[in-house]
Amino acid sequence: MKNLSSYIDHTLLKQDANIQNIKKLCQEADEYNFCSVCVNSCYVKDAKEFLENQNVKVCSVVGFPLGAMSTKAKAYEARCAIEDGADEIDMVINVGWVKSDRYDLVESDIKELRLACKDVTLKVIFETALLSEDEIEKISKICRELKVDFVKTSTGFSTRGASLRDIEIMKSVVGDDVLIKAAGGIRSYEKAQEMIEAGANRLGTSSGVAIVKGEKAQEGSY
Repeated sequence: MKNLSSYIDHTLLKQDANIQNIKKLCQEADEYNFCSVCVNSCYVKDAKEFLENQNVKVCSVVGFPLGAMSTKAKAYEARCAIEDGADEIDMVINVGWVKSDRYDLVESDIKELRLACKDVTLKVIFETALLSEDEIEKISKICRELKVDFVKTSTGFSTRGASLRDIEIMKSVVGDDVLIKAAGGIRSYEKAQEMIEAGANRLGTSSGVAIVKGEKAQEGSY
């Protein structure tokens, strides 16, 4: 396994996150050689400036955390984040459409974001805590067919985060065609290793520093 830090999207998505918190996040990401920082779109430009000339990507969430806004709004947010310097986009699907069996709209939603992102990495957040195994399989198939870059388990803002079973189901559908990001509830080195061994290629966590230091983060962290 490659260096654990290179799997980590160092994440801060709390509603009350301020500019000093974002600066600290970027400093930690640089110090520990994390893959990226993951921030709300309003902080993309700031994060890009803090990480200027550093080998850390800037990832922005889009339609976060509910995914229930219009596709046009998501696409616009993605384009704005990319203009501000985002290297990667993590979009949230519309779970309500899944529950309404409107998979045509789920597919068009993801497709529009794929077009908006162009060559920028697109990760699609499922919110697996709210989905059945069959629903996870169906969305994974859509993502594979649309050739997104990553499928992602969770926002970290629902009833639970990633599970090993989530990763297994996604992997069984996407194989090696699409990468997998596990997010939510990853707070220890052991949990991070389990996710990677199950097939995760990236980890979204606000506990990155504790994880790479072999410590267990506090409950309630992303």
